[in-house]
Amino acid sequence: MPLLGSFCLLFALVLAAYCFIAGVVSLVSSHPAATRLGETARRAGMASFVTTTIAALALVWAALNNDFSLAYILHHTNRALPVPYKLAALWSGQEGSLLFWAWLLSTYGFVLRLRHKVDQKLTAYASVVLAGIQIFFLLLVNFAGNPFGVMDKVAVDGNGLNPLLQYPEMVIHPPMLYLGYVGFSVPFAFALGALIMRYPGEKWIQITRRWTMVTWLFLTCGIVLGSHWAYSVLGWGGYWGWDPVENASLLPWLTGTAFLHSVMMQEKRGMMKIWNVWLIFTTFLLSILGTFLTRSGVVSSVHAFAQSSIGTWFVWFLGISFTVCMFFFIKNRSHLKAENKLESLVSRESSFLFNNLVLLAACFAVLWGTLFPIISEWVRGYKITVGPPFFNRVNIPIGLFLLFLTGIGPLLAWRSTSFASIRRNFALPAGAAALTAIISAALIRPGLWDTAKLYSIIAFSLSALVVTAISAEFIRGGLVLQDKLHTNIAGAMYHLTRRNMRRYGGYVIHFGVVVMFIGFAGGAFNLEQEQTVGRNEKLQIGNYTLINRGDTQDDNANYESGAAMLDAYKDGKLITTLYPEHRFYKASQQPSTIVANHSTLQEDLYVIYAGLDPSTRQPVIKAFVNPLMAWIWIGVFVIIAGTGIALVPNAPPLKSPVTVAAKVPVFEGDGMQPAGVVK
Repeated sequence: MPLLGSFCLLFALVLAAYCFIAGVVSLVSSHPAATRLGETARRAGMASFVTTTIAALALVWAALNNDFSLAYILHHTNRALPVPYKLAALWSGQEGSLLFWAWLLSTYGFVLRLRHKVDQKLTAYASVVLAGIQIFFLLLVNFAGNPFGVMDKVAVDGNGLNPLLQYPEMVIHPPMLYLGYVGFSVPFAFALGALIMRYPGEKWIQITRRWTMVTWLFLTCGIVLGSHWAYSVLGWGGYWGWDPVENASLLPWLTGTAFLHSVMMQEKRGMMKIWNVWLIFTTFLLSILGTFLTRSGVVSSVHAFAQSSIGTWFVWFLGISFTVCMFFFIKNRSHLKAENKLESLVSRESSFLFNNLVLLAACFAVLWGTLFPIISEWVRGYKITVGPPFFNRVNIPIGLFLLFLTGIGPLLAWRSTSFASIRRNFALPAGAAALTAIISAALIRPGLWDTAKLYSIIAFSLSALVVTAISAEFIRGGLVLQDKLHTNIAGAMYHLTRRNMRRYGGYVIHFGVVVMFIGFAGGAFNLEQEQTVGRNEKLQIGNYTLINRGDTQDDNANYESGAAMLDAYKDGKLITTLYPEHRFYKASQQPSTIVANHSTLQEDLYVIYAGLDPSTRQPVIKAFVNPLMAWIWIGVFVIIAGTGIALVPNAPPLKSPVTVAAKVPVFEGDGMQPAGVVK
């Protein structure tokens, strides 16, 4: 298997190089044979998918069969490791994750080249760009991080997988994140190809819209799965700590979100063409930057790989990619001239512009805070760490303003919105926001006010504004169709959505974002308590009482574990028994915690078994009450549903019965002659 895997990776590199070189020659040549050469380039690109797939399968086979002659398998698996985590070994280490990236990229490229008849010329340019990216990653896995390196001596067993990665979500989270990262290469390739060939019109956006939406959804799911993993495994009671690698995944999501909104301006009004090109360029470059931060070791993170010289490769690739983008932008900038101008600050166009500016401000703030330790080390010789207080202070107001724009954008008309229209459309949402603010403020006791609770009240109020605005849009359109179609309001809103799936799917996505913000806002009311709890002793937190009923022990081939048995009471009533667990993994000789969580729509009771008190040898229990936490995860499912709706093509227009005009004589004057037709 090592020989087969290494050969396939080298062959894939040769095929990708041929696809790139032959593709470029066929595009710039006017020779009659150029078309045939371009076809061979396309097929070489598709063949690279086959060879990369064989290499990936070879590594998976080695993991499943405990082939510890491979250094990668030795360091990331062991015999007792469950099968799902052996499969996850493909992306759990540096070399394997690079192979996984190269395989996903070849898969995307295979689909793109398979659908080349959508627009052969543009697809040929995009294929060449993708081949260039493939060359870089195949160079990495062949020469900088080959996963098929062989040990001099074969060990009996492996070192095991990192305990933090032995959790079901880690079988799903990295692939989702990678599908997002790698997937942005496709719209990037089309955008760069369209710029190089001065492609007329907006067809490249229409071709890549679904690519971009699916990629964005994968990245969204990957980020949230990572948050849920951090919440469930790391045992600190939170889900987002502004860790550098967390931030690295957020950066392309912010610019990708801006791009998805901004392209509507180009499609509708022929505006923001420069914005759109650079938004997708930036999204791709930030995806590569995130991969660099994860693998170079320049930042400290529980998510990152060890220190590695592979970061130099990424720096060069980022520099080359940016230079290519800048060169063709300067060369063909005149092609991106806007067809219309912004006519009013109170318009749908201006809301998209503000949305882009705010998303980019958030992106810059996160990027600056993430890179500041590196920059400070370059300047001062030592690292200055930027922690969560900075990110929260800057990004919470930005997030609230984005939530506000989510509510007002749909209520504004294209080109210009009259004052009367603003007053009519905003009255009900503004009233709902004001009422929510009053009720929320009244529920907080005077002595408990702080900045976090003020932000929460604003979030609740803006959420009410957005929900009311979105609901009003559905109901208003439904009422118009209700009479025309002679149906009830629910049926009318269904037909309304089917007529414009992209628009109303977007509204559902916005509703999902609101649901997530409600979950975020609950964080201002979290409770935390930690203490030693002996047998039959109590821990009180809020309305909950935890009583220790003893402990259980377990031992299997993979780990030893101990769990506390805690009866949980709320207001004196038994609601559940929780089993927070502490594990010790034998192969890696590392400990890990498994959180016990009782989740309801109102709040989470989140409990950690932190180990034994050294002095008393009694369990140390740490408990949290996290209000509204479940709404964060519910919001993601709403976003998934909304994206699915937006991806569905519009239904054909409903055909109403046509009444045939009847000719009826109409007499005028004394001539008794027909003068017209009455319908």
